[in-house]
Amino acid sequence: MLDIQAIIRARRGDHHLLHSQYVNPVLAKVLRIIGFDKTYVRAKGSTLYDAEGQGYLDFLAGWGVFNVGRNHPWVIQALRDVLDLDLANLVQMDTPLLSGLLAEALVKRAPAGIDAVHFVNSGAEATEAAMKFSRCATKKPRILFCDHGFHGLTYGALSVTSNGLFREGFAPLLPGCKAIPFNDLEALEAELSQGDVAAFIVEPIQGEGVNVPSEDYLPGAQRLCRKHGTLLIVDEILTGIGRTGKFFGFEHWDVQPDVIAVAKGLSAGLVPVGAVLMGREIFRATYSRLDRCVACASTFSENNLAMAAGLATLRILDEEDLVGNAARMGERLVRELQRIQETSGIIRQVRGKGLLIGVEFGEPDSIALRIQWKLLQKVRPDLFAQIVVTALMTDHRILTEVAGSGLSTLKLRPPLSITESEVATFVQAFEATLERARTFAGPLWEFGMSFVKHNLAS
Repeated sequence: MLDIQAIIRARRGDHHLLHSQYVNPVLAKVLRIIGFDKTYVRAKGSTLYDAEGQGYLDFLAGWGVFNVGRNHPWVIQALRDVLDLDLANLVQMDTPLLSGLLAEALVKRAPAGIDAVHFVNSGAEATEAAMKFSRCATKKPRILFCDHGFHGLTYGALSVTSNGLFREGFAPLLPGCKAIPFNDLEALEAELSQGDVAAFIVEPIQGEGVNVPSEDYLPGAQRLCRKHGTLLIVDEILTGIGRTGKFFGFEHWDVQPDVIAVAKGLSAGLVPVGAVLMGREIFRATYSRLDRCVACASTFSENNLAMAAGLATLRILDEEDLVGNAARMGERLVRELQRIQETSGIIRQVRGKGLLIGVEFGEPDSIALRIQWKLLQKVRPDLFAQIVVTALMTDHRILTEVAGSGLSTLKLRPPLSITESEVATFVQAFEATLERARTFAGPLWEFGMSFVKHNLAS
């Protein structure tokens, strides 16, 4: 029998070498450069622990999957219970109970008119399925998406993701997909008026850059889509499952989408799971005949462990009021960051909702520091933000991330279970990091120059 615990103990510390040899050597190199090459041995809630027992505050949350915190005991127990039952899993010619229960639970949280669920394995798959259902239902060819939108990296999802870094080398992508400016209703109507758009896919808050729309944008997009017979797909893969202080991000604007894509936080980070929620008529357009009963299917999509993880996650959100906690802690965090903004001389804007927050940096007020800033900008526009990310890790053991390639914005998305004391810890560390940046030729800027050298060398 395989003794996985013994293997992990024997090979602990070999992970970077193994990835350098067999998996992704470029990523392993980047992690060394930015100081993220740690050896984590366990995790709980909002904290990761290394081999020396040091804790790292996690404001990255696995790119947003750990909404209920890492290794929540209720999710682990649900998975163990399912395994102990020796259930008949993935029979395929079957209608599994657990997927039916999770679908029922999701529909109860959705707006009126959303009454059908299609399960997938990831956010990218959810995007792909939403596009397929929309084209089949409308019999129209085109899909609109927004500049700076991110919807996944498989071919269809990449075709509605605008970042050139991700698209580079993979053309030609799916035809009929066109980017339009975010937060621009005139641009949207100009395309919709052509009458051939199946769907408009949009994030309530863009993850890349943490861009928040104006108050009239999403309601206006819904109105225009209905006017022109286009389905509104709201991508809640990141913003859903409580991330923004509402169960769905679109609830901040009282929008009723035609199709909703969810993933990430639904899984509790332990078993991949995603779902597409829609109206029954949209669903029936694809499953239109008996011989099309598996026209849109995925081998592992309704596996019992994924469904149990989803059910446990929803129960935890309710029992621990994590959606409310996201709203409260988000407000506290934004308030503190705006206080720092007033004196930092380098923060341009703090934006977001709940626990999806962006801190955008701009040219320093200090004349002495502008030379350093401009040098970093010439190398990479996102380099100062990356320096802040690295300093928070190196000096304070806090994981954060840059909000997107080429963006001088720090993105914060901690678990929804984050506490007041953990928020205070982050704020203190962030304030100290920016204070170092105010010192000309100080340690932070010296570190920045080393980043410049790495980039020039590469």
